[in-house]
Amino acid sequence: MSPPFDLLVIGDANPDVVLGPVPHRLAFGQREQLVGHAGLVLGGSAAIMACGAARLGLRVAFAGRVGDDPAGDFVRSALAGRGVDLTALVTDPHLPTPLTAILTTDDGDRTILTAPGCLAATGLDDVPEALLASVRHVHAASFFLMPQLARSLPRIFAAARSHGASTSLDTNDDPSGRWDRGLLDPALRGTDILLPNASEARALAGTAELLDAAAELARRGPLVVVKDGAEGALAHDGAHPPLRTAAVPVEPLDTVGAGDSFDAGFITAILRGLDTEAALAVAATCGSLSTRGHGGTATQPTWDEARAATLNQEVSS
Repeated sequence: MSPPFDLLVIGDANPDVVLGPVPHRLAFGQREQLVGHAGLVLGGSAAIMACGAARLGLRVAFAGRVGDDPAGDFVRSALAGRGVDLTALVTDPHLPTPLTAILTTDDGDRTILTAPGCLAATGLDDVPEALLASVRHVHAASFFLMPQLARSLPRIFAAARSHGASTSLDTNDDPSGRWDRGLLDPALRGTDILLPNASEARALAGTAELLDAAAELARRGPLVVVKDGAEGALAHDGAHPPLRTAAVPVEPLDTVGAGDSFDAGFITAILRGLDTEAALAVAATCGSLSTRGHGGTATQPTWDEARAATLNQEVSS
């Protein structure tokens, strides 16, 4: 009998207010500036990844926290609307739902401002043992935003693996800039797949050369899958030459959440039985297609759409 869920996603979920394009230097002094677009969308790396995986056909459960407030209601409605199971999404009685403002520029850059709310309170008790025993894969995100969860992740991943599940981690950015190896390395020992972007990989490994960074991180245990924007992506297992795939050419409207959609594509492809090289191509496709609309979830592809676009890319190249 198969487990009731394919994927458990643990981490952050919040509304994103996406504004742009804005100039690289904002005018303060109470100046009002106009932008071409604003949107209120589901945010949080973990939440966007969960929606992407559900869109690709996985049975997905989510564990984390939101506040007892309208922002929390918005998050619950958005996740439920994508078919994500929210049995383990806790309502914090004291702390608010996190909120994020994302300011985007014409050249694809962005700055992210987050009020963490209940993120720091999320921990081991928010991840039911029964869920860890009833999934095929466990994915965690926003490692450095959630210190209690980060310290608990080795135990969570060990429990999941004891029940036969595989594991993955997308650390995302570290607002402190410390990239604490003492915190990260115990988690990596129980991580099957690490999914940083290129700048995060360099920071996590402490080296400027991307291939060296991927190799160094792979030596710490996981398969390292690096998202590299327009350059595509690469995978390094520490034992063989790295695999590479090109990005799917699209005219991006909004790159917010593209990396999380990539994560969803890679994990879904692996759980569907594809090998690393094929999964890497599907993931790059999912990341690229997600940029066609505003916000991280509006244009996430179905599995059939992702596979068709991947095959078209392979034929054209």
